[in-house]
Amino acid sequence: MTKLKILALMVGLVMIFAIPATVGAQRVPAHAIVGSNINGAAAVDGTVITAVVNDVQVATATVANGEFLLVVDQGDEIFAGMMVHFTIDGVEAAETTAWVQGGGTEVTLTSAAPAQATATPEPAPVATVVPGSGQGGAVGPEGPEGPQGTRGARGAAGADGADGADGSPGARGSAGADGQDGAAGSDGAVGSAGATGSVGPAGAAGVAGAAGEDGGGSALGIVALILAIIAIVIAGGGVAMGRRS
Repeated sequence: MTKLKILALMVGLVMIFAIPATVGAQRVPAHAIVGSNINGAAAVDGTVITAVVNDVQVATATVANGEFLLVVDQGDEIFAGMMVHFTIDGVEAAETTAWVQGGGTEVTLTSAAPAQATATPEPAPVATVVPGSGQGGAVGPEGPEGPQGTRGARGAAGADGADGADGSPGARGSAGADGQDGAAGSDGAVGSAGATGSVGPAGAAGVAGAAGEDGGGSALGIVALILAIIAIVIAGGGVAMGRRS
């Protein structure tokens, strides 16, 4: 490979790795294809070379200084395992090459021979047997092979693969912070008053006073009786109050 071819291939590879990644999916490196020989001679400047994958044009280059460079990027498709076909100024080339991720290939292209017109075979002569004549001649050779048929349609897409296994559970999260204390409840209602206690027993009778003088004994007796009654009432009230408490 000439220095110019090596330089062209290096430029192609630089272009490949300079392609930015698309949002949500990273693009894979493209396949750089260089060449300088077409139909057994040096490539003529201005010749248009096109790369085709799966019947879709994927790259185009114009020969300059006897060289051409095709950068075949698969984009959102998948070219792995597919063949890259070429056209020379619109005419299909006989050569193909397998698409390789990040690959670099030098090709020599040759225009495919145009399809030959199907010749109408002449009817085989029918031997006429003449009595007394010799035997019929030998069978003639087979006719030429017919032209190659057109490329078949693209096959249907394969079925989706099975779902992958579930991943292992994630780690347990840390404990949350303690909640705030609740508000204090309202005071309860005042309880009802208790029942009144029973009256306590009467206290013991006081000591009888000394006998008074005539005329005053009856008055002193009355006073002593009143004081005794008061003492009994006070004693009974004290007992009652003690039971209530």
